[in-house]
Amino acid sequence: MRKPALTLAATALATLPVFAACTENASSADGDKKSDPRALTVSSSADACDVSASSAPAGTLTFEVTNTGSQVTEFYLLGADGLTIKAEIENIGPGISRKLTVNAAPGKYVTACKPGMEGDGIRADFAVEAAADAPTVSAGDQQLTATALANYKAYVNDQSDQLVTATQKFVDLYKAGKDDEARALYPEARMHWERIETVAESFGDLDPKTDAREADLEPGQKWTGWHRIEKDLWPPAGYQALKPQQRATYGEDLMTNIKTLDSRIAGLDYTVDQIANGSRGLLEEVANGKVTGEEEAWSHTDLWDFQANVDGARVGWEGVKPIVEGKDPELGKQLDERFQALQALLDKQKQGDGFAFYDKVSDPDKKALSDAVNALSEPLSRLTAAVLS
Repeated sequence: MRKPALTLAATALATLPVFAACTENASSADGDKKSDPRALTVSSSADACDVSASSAPAGTLTFEVTNTGSQVTEFYLLGADGLTIKAEIENIGPGISRKLTVNAAPGKYVTACKPGMEGDGIRADFAVEAAADAPTVSAGDQQLTATALANYKAYVNDQSDQLVTATQKFVDLYKAGKDDEARALYPEARMHWERIETVAESFGDLDPKTDAREADLEPGQKWTGWHRIEKDLWPPAGYQALKPQQRATYGEDLMTNIKTLDSRIAGLDYTVDQIANGSRGLLEEVANGKVTGEEEAWSHTDLWDFQANVDGARVGWEGVKPIVEGKDPELGKQLDERFQALQALLDKQKQGDGFAFYDKVSDPDKKALSDAVNALSEPLSRLTAAVLS
């Protein structure tokens, strides 16, 4: 689990997104910021989330988020309900600025900064207004976009269906006390979750119930989901094992939440910036939990999760690749090369049908993986702006 990154608006496939001009460089000078209403700045401190405007015209918006506080922060663009995550950028360290690019349709939204990456954040209403200057899209780009959206939707739906099936098998084994078999299936089942993690995490009510890590729990938060069961299957010293009825309760709760996720995903459609932001978000998931070994604290099955996040990021990239190749072929080449380099390092850690347990991976190998993730993250951070240019 980590913070969501994928934009999830219900956008009909028949209605293709209208792209505004790319604003990746719009904040390079104060004059540009003032002249471009789609280039916004955000100052996030311990007790404030100051957005340069409370509204913007529809199209490609760029939020340049600067952390002026002393804690790591995040920035969200939420739907009007305050729950649906439209776009997000995370892990903004003190004194650091990062950009979030999103194609925003007219409507009501909520902005939020999360100093310390905890709680509901510091929120404010935000409006996106209909714009007369929204540019059109060429017929060729429309076809490429339609294909990318249809293929990504099919991929996410397929992974969600497989997640339901695999999780049911896992829960049945766990409830029956077949621990060896449940332990073997645990990382395999979770790969379906991890491949679409940014989609799953966009549902702010479901994600904490399903994928919360013990170290991330907030005061008073009930701990359920994958990692609660993980601890019971790989018990640390002094741990008191769950009783059969408790196992049944936690297993059935996990299954209920996975089925709810599947039903919600079935009704989703996507935009190309959602796909691009999702790829970036999945690599951030790797950097924030998998490469550090924090995700699977007891099972040490982090490399299964690592591979699945990379799978999802690569599928998202390959879906929008034909669009990017016509606009920024050098970026496309760089992304291909760095995905391949990262996959080559992951392949070295394969053992049979799975991977080495992360606590057995050498420090030099962990550093090599971390370096490859960082090398890929940089061009991937430019993907959304390239898609929307």
